[in-house]
Amino acid sequence: MSFVLRGERVVTPGGVRAAALLVEESRITRVAGYDEIPSNLERFEAGDALVMPGLVDSHVHINEPGRTEWEGFASATRAAAAGGITTLCDMPLNSIPATTSVEALELKRRAAQGHGPVTLEFIGGVIPGNSRELLALKEAGVCAFKCFLSPSGVPEFPSVSEQDLRDAFPLLARTGLTLMVHAEDPDHLKAGSGSTAYADYLASRPAAAEQSAIALLIRLLEWCPTPVHIVHLSSAGSLRLINAARARGLPLSVETCPHYLSFAAEEIPDGATEYKCAPPIRAGLEREALWKALAAGEIDLVVSDHSPCPPALKATGGDFVAAWGGIAALELSLPAVWTGARQRGLPPEALAEWMSAAPARLTRLDGRKGAITPGYDADLVIWEPEQRFIVDPEQLHQRHHLTPYAGRELFGRVRATLAGGRVAFGSL
Repeated sequence: MSFVLRGERVVTPGGVRAAALLVEESRITRVAGYDEIPSNLERFEAGDALVMPGLVDSHVHINEPGRTEWEGFASATRAAAAGGITTLCDMPLNSIPATTSVEALELKRRAAQGHGPVTLEFIGGVIPGNSRELLALKEAGVCAFKCFLSPSGVPEFPSVSEQDLRDAFPLLARTGLTLMVHAEDPDHLKAGSGSTAYADYLASRPAAAEQSAIALLIRLLEWCPTPVHIVHLSSAGSLRLINAARARGLPLSVETCPHYLSFAAEEIPDGATEYKCAPPIRAGLEREALWKALAAGEIDLVVSDHSPCPPALKATGGDFVAAWGGIAALELSLPAVWTGARQRGLPPEALAEWMSAAPARLTRLDGRKGAITPGYDADLVIWEPEQRFIVDPEQLHQRHHLTPYAGRELFGRVRATLAGGRVAFGSL
C-alpha cells in the first residue's frame, strides 16, 4: 500500500511547509517537495488543511477488562481516531485487575486485540508491595509506570507512601522508564461532607497538596535520580519548584490537560458534577498562568486524562463529594486545546510539540511516533483549524456522552486521521 499525501501546510520538525509525503506500507519514506510526486503512486490532496503528526495521548483510562461498561477499547479507539489521536497509552487503572503484574498486562493485551488501527500502549502500575514486578513489566513491554500519592478512588490500586517509593525508585532507575505520578499530598486533602457547591469541592483539594507532593518527589529524585513525570498539573504555583529542580539537572517533566486550560472554577455551576476531576479545575487566574507556562515551555505536554464513567456515577443530585471524579472528552482534546491557543495568539503547529512529539518522547515512542519524518509510522491528522462547531454530546464516539464541553463552541475540525497509513477516521 503506497501513496502520496500532498498538503500546503505540513508540520515537519523543520517547520510548516508545503510538502508531499510518500507513504509505503505503514511508514513515511520521504518528505518531498510539494511538486516532487512520483507519477506511479496514487495521490491524495490535503489542500490548505493542516497536516500534523497523529496525536499521542499518554494519559487515558480505557478501563478494560473489568470496567468495560465505563469505556472499553472499542469505543475508546473510535473516539481517539475521531479526535486525531493515533496512539493511546492506557493507564493501569481503572481496569480489573490493575496492570501491576505481567499476568494482568497480558489480560489487558488480550482484551485489546482487534480494536482498530490506533496503536495501543500500556502503562504499568506502582503500588505498595509490587516493586518485584517492575523489571518484569518493563521486559514485558510497558511504556511507562504510574502511581498515586493520594487515594486513587478504586481499591485495587492503592496509593504509595514515601517508603514505597524508596523501595521502587532504584528498580525504576534500572528500567529507564518514566514514573508518572498523581501528585497530591493526602495530608493536605480535606474530607468533606456532601455539598453541591463547587467552591466546597475546590477547597477540599488545595493547590498546596500538589506543591507538597512535588516537593517530596524532588527530594526522592535528589536521592535516586530516575525519570519522574507530574501528571495533570492544575496549578502553576508548583512550577517554581519544578523549574528549580530541572535547573539542577533532575529528570522531572510535567503535563497539563485540556480541562485545566479550558475551564475556570468561577464558571462552574453548583451541582455540575460533570466538571469534577482531581486535582480540581481552579480559578481563571490559574488557567491563564498554565497557558503562559505552556507557551514558555515550562509545561512539557498536554494530554487528555480521559477518565470516563457511567453517568449514574456522576448523577448524585449535584453532590460533588459523592460523584466520580473524571473528565470524559477524549476526542475533543485537539479542538479544546486549539481553541484556547487560538484565543491567545499561539500557532496551531505548537500542538504538534505539545500533543504529539513530547508525549512520544515521554513514553519512549519517539523514533517511530510523534513526528512527520522518514522512517516514522504514517500516523497523521488532517484538520481544519478555522472550522468551528458546537459540541453535541450525542455525536461523540466515547461510550457515554456526558461531558463538560456539551454546547461549547470549539475550533478545529478533524477531516481525516491516518494510523499506520490507513484511514482510521474521515476520508482523504
